[in-house]
Amino acid sequence: MSGGHRHLHVPGTTLVHRLPPQVKLAGLLAFAVTVAITPRRAVGVFAVEAAVLLMVVAIARIPVATLLGRLAAVVPFVLFAFFIPFIADGTQTNVLGVSLSTDGLWSTWNILAKAILGTTASIVISATTPIPDMVHGLARLRVPTTIVAIIAFMFRYLDVIAEQLAQMRRSMTARCHDPRWLWQARPIAASAGTLFVRSYERGERVHQAMLARGFSGQMPVLAQRSATPVNWLAAFVPAVVACAALLAHRAMKI
Repeated sequence: MSGGHRHLHVPGTTLVHRLPPQVKLAGLLAFAVTVAITPRRAVGVFAVEAAVLLMVVAIARIPVATLLGRLAAVVPFVLFAFFIPFIADGTQTNVLGVSLSTDGLWSTWNILAKAILGTTASIVISATTPIPDMVHGLARLRVPTTIVAIIAFMFRYLDVIAEQLAQMRRSMTARCHDPRWLWQARPIAASAGTLFVRSYERGERVHQAMLARGFSGQMPVLAQRSATPVNWLAAFVPAVVACAALLAHRAMKI
């Protein structure tokens, strides 16, 4: 499987790189769930979660520029959070001469903190685990084979579809049509429709070719990577520390 994983994976031989993919995916899920259930006012718990995550980033030796560049992808999805304090009801707080909703400010903080922590954890996994290994890790975790196959093909042909879209855009530009504005959306919509039809047809052809070669619905596993108890323990350390901080916070609130 080639393509997009070359742009995500950061080669290395660190402890995080060497962990089997199934334990890293399970550890990511446990950490993400812990972050998701953290109360928005538990600032200390968020600080512990961030510290643990930064320690994992340091152990994995992920370049800061790479981390920040990939974190930028989440910015468009959290921009709306900055508008919540202006439109939320409840007690008002004066911030730099502007009256903002206190509850809205906490909501903004909650969205930003959880989005950044969750995205950073995902970046660590994608940077230290090639896509083929992730697919095999999902299979080892007993994820349904159909879902595993869909994920594998999605990554495999993502670059193919992106390149075809780029070719269509270059063809439009070569014919002196370069739509950039909202009222020029019709050609873009038509191109998207054409791209969808072509992708569907390509998928049918690839599936038929695989069936002709004996594909039984399960992705082949080229190399088995069994996980030891030490591997599982190492992968769950961030989630365990975050969970301990959350439990301590709840105990102090009682």
